Amino acid sequence: MRSIGEMARDSGLSVSALRFYDRGGVLVPAWVDPVSGYRWYGPGQLDEARLLARLRRAAMPLADIRLVLAGWSSADTDLVRKLLETHVRRLEAGLADARDEFSTLRALLESREKPMTPPRTAVVRLSVAAPELSGALDAVRFAAGRDPELPMLAGVLFDIEGETLDVVATDRYRMAVARAATSGHADTRVQIIVPTPLVDAMRALLGGEEPVRLAVDGDRVTLESGDGQTAGPCLDHDFPDYRRLVRAPDGHRALVDAGTFREAVETGPVVTSEASGPGGTPADLTLLKVTGDGTVTIGEDRWSDQNHVAVNREYLLAALAAAARDQLALEIGAPTAPIAIRRPDDEHTFSMLMPVRLED
Repeated sequence: MRSIGEMARDSGLSVSALRFYDRGGVLVPAWVDPVSGYRWYGPGQLDEARLLARLRRAAMPLADIRLVLAGWSSADTDLVRKLLETHVRRLEAGLADARDEFSTLRALLESREKPMTPPRTAVVRLSVAAPELSGALDAVRFAAGRDPELPMLAGVLFDIEGETLDVVATDRYRMAVARAATSGHADTRVQIIVPTPLVDAMRALLGGEEPVRLAVDGDRVTLESGDGQTAGPCLDHDFPDYRRLVRAPDGHRALVDAGTFREAVETGPVVTSEASGPGGTPADLTLLKVTGDGTVTIGEDRWSDQNHVAVNREYLLAALAAAARDQLALEIGAPTAPIAIRRPDDEHTFSMLMPVRLED
């Protein structure tokens, strides 16, 4: 017999994935300790687990995987072969359709003229209070992207316009926006993407109360404070138009005590879903809903109420910590709409989390 930890190590499936497959009736342990609830797997189940891992990497639906495992255990090779061939044909057809669509998209991109960005002929200089800038960076840093395939998201956007500085970060699954007041620059809008290591170096200088000086010279940004200076090149990419992304659909709004709600999320029930975490790994999801009286509830069963919105619990907890307020406003709409977490006293600082679609 293998413990769930040993099964995870030997099969290539994570412990959370094994729990998920157990609850779904796909790979049920040979024995579960009635006292501790700990799962144990029989010797013959290792091959099934390895087969399951391969099938999921090949994006086979769970309904078909159940049939493959049943055919595998009963040595029904004809059934298994037929299911595999059917899935390969489905993938090939989907890939052909995707190639056609992307060919069209490339043609559309090539036909569009990219607007020329006027060169910066002068250094942009402005002042901002250290506590405001540090608070803004703390509110968005958690959402910065890490995907090497999307280098334009591997930093924080500094959007300077008039006497405001908006800082924005997103990794596609979450987005955070915060604002700081500035002085010394009232000209045209300037946008730069500051790489996350430089953002962290800037944050380390923001320990005082006095204003700090921010300068943009071409593709280089510099932050000066009484404690020192840090500088470096900006990312040579275009950041997505975040202003189009912050228009969340109408939903229900609820005020929550941040500490109480955070504890409820940490200790409350979760649903484990495949491919919902970074890199397509399984993730624990929290099911949220705002009731008619403005109360936020956490669901225990994905089927008990289809109006619950599923969100990555790790991302939710990070957003709550970054909000840094005793009271927060949650805006929750349809199960397919983003969840917004706002500061009631600051309309310009908020974060949005994309919902996770639960498998049928």
